[in-house]
Amino acid sequence: MKLKNFPLSLRQVLDDIALCLVFFTRLPLPVFDFRGRSLAAAIWAAPVAGLAVGLIGAVVYATAERFGLAMGPAAALALAATLLTTGCLHEDGLSDVADGFGGGKSRGGKLEIMRDSRIGAYGASALALSLLIRWSAISEFADPTQALLALIA
Repeated sequence: MKLKNFPLSLRQVLDDIALCLVFFTRLPLPVFDFRGRSLAAAIWAAPVAGLAVGLIGAVVYATAERFGLAMGPAAALALAATLLTTGCLHEDGLSDVADGFGGGKSRGGKLEIMRDSRIGAYGASALALSLLIRWSAISEFADPTQALLALIA
């Protein structure tokens, strides 16, 4: 069965996964030649990159829990591991959008604020809430296995 725009060869599948890992993470991967491949064509592999990030967080959580850390600190370490793995890509975007929509009056004003590399009050607040909610969600699981599965998902 041939699906439109779906890579059929193993090489294309691996290249798409590598492209998504390079774009969405800071994982040290060998140099790949991505000429001829676009992120749009490879976006189907983005969940694989997300799985890798989740697995790293889960391994850190399991290790911390194994060493006897309480669920709160273990969750904080797991969250820190995922942030380091992604280079805070999503957090940067979240804070830019919050600043833009919070402070911009017009469409152009919002876009101008989003392009500004500095973080404002709306961005800082959104970022703090996002991190607090994720930490709280991970640390509140009654069973550490559930927290591991949530990190992977």
